Amino acid sequence: MAEDWAADVRKYAPDADDAAIKGIVRHCGIALQKRDSALVAFTDKAETDRVRDGFMKKKLALTDSDADLDASLAEVGQVLKGDHTKNRVTVYYLLAEKYGKLDLFR
Repeated sequence: MAEDWAADVRKYAPDADDAAIKGIVRHCGIALQKRDSALVAFTDKAETDRVRDGFMKKKLALTDSDADLDASLAEVGQVLKGDHTKNRVTVYYLLAEKYGKLDLFR
């Protein structure tokens, strides 16, 4: 799938770091090859739990409570609310940016 991940991220973070975006794309890897797995379904609790546990806790090494992490994820969901495609790369970028963890992907 040919997707301009950087263009989507820049809709929400105009000064987005190209190296961090590329790193997130590398981190997501095969998940970006299928449209369904390239998106985050904020209405699916299993999906948001997976983002919280697999990305926020494991990759970003966040130790906040589940409730606080869920609230941060919901904030990102609100930012993307008007967008039909909630691209995983954009969600991950906004979360990493919020927590000052973009360096993990550069």
